[in-house]
Amino acid sequence: MTQNADMPEPKGRVSDAYSGNWVDHRAPACSRPYLRLSRADRPIGTWLLLLPCWWGVLLAANVTGRFGWMDVWIMAGCAIGAWLMRGAGCTWNDITDRDIDAQVDRTRSRPIPSGQVTVRQAAIWMAAQALIAFCILLTFNTATILLGIVSLVPVAVYPFAKRFTWWPQVFLGIAFNWGALLAWTAHTGSLGGPAVALYVAGIAWTLFYDTIYAHQDTEDDALIGVKSTARLFGDNSRKWLFLFQVLTVSLMALAVVLALVPGENVLSLAVALGGVWFMGWHMMWQLRQLKTDDPATCLYLFRSNRNTGLIPVLFLAFAILL
Repeated sequence: MTQNADMPEPKGRVSDAYSGNWVDHRAPACSRPYLRLSRADRPIGTWLLLLPCWWGVLLAANVTGRFGWMDVWIMAGCAIGAWLMRGAGCTWNDITDRDIDAQVDRTRSRPIPSGQVTVRQAAIWMAAQALIAFCILLTFNTATILLGIVSLVPVAVYPFAKRFTWWPQVFLGIAFNWGALLAWTAHTGSLGGPAVALYVAGIAWTLFYDTIYAHQDTEDDALIGVKSTARLFGDNSRKWLFLFQVLTVSLMALAVVLALVPGENVLSLAVALGGVWFMGWHMMWQLRQLKTDDPATCLYLFRSNRNTGLIPVLFLAFAILL
């Protein structure tokens, strides 16, 4: 993507970052390689990690009928934590994938393969982000803290998944949607069936959007032997994506029904289910626009999933008021 003459292409810019992003043009020069490691120049990943957290706390608040200052902190703490842990996870991913990234056109401009930072510097930056996120986690109840610690396992495993399975997107979904369990537990003090259904719905959603994302790299991935659902599905991707859409909507609807039917508030239930329905329509719009052989379209649709995930957030928030 090109920029206008008064905003020249910055040195070290990552190829798939937003044109004119704040990291490349406003952050101190010394911080830019580290912020690029954290994908601060590409905020969609933070949104995709955060939104299941907000689903979890808002659905839990609909069950208990209360939303207080602690819930405001849960939402804010999850937002800060999502930025930090997405940054730590991406840094870990770049450390483990540095040799692979150097062989792929879209990723060879990342800070480690391009020589902007060393592996040791990246490891220190990863640890710093994780430590601050852990301090935020300590403000929640014990069950939530334990869940947060366990979440490190799928985060650690994910970068290696594409080496041994055609389904690395499942591992990404396990890691990226953990916040649904965590935020529900932060509000209620324990896990529940609706939270588990919501979590699995999020995994299906991740399979949907990350398969679209992976279609950008199918040619390079085939050359270097990296596996993905995009390569596995090939020309049948649209059928699989439709299946993931149906699973996402069905499981999220199940979560809402399990959570709200016992409360017998028909209006809140209808509004919450309305959010699920509109989310499904947004996913259908993506399917209609999809061109798997066009990387620009795949990236655009992948980024549009911020809006996809925000739809149930808005409807769940409104349902609490009813």
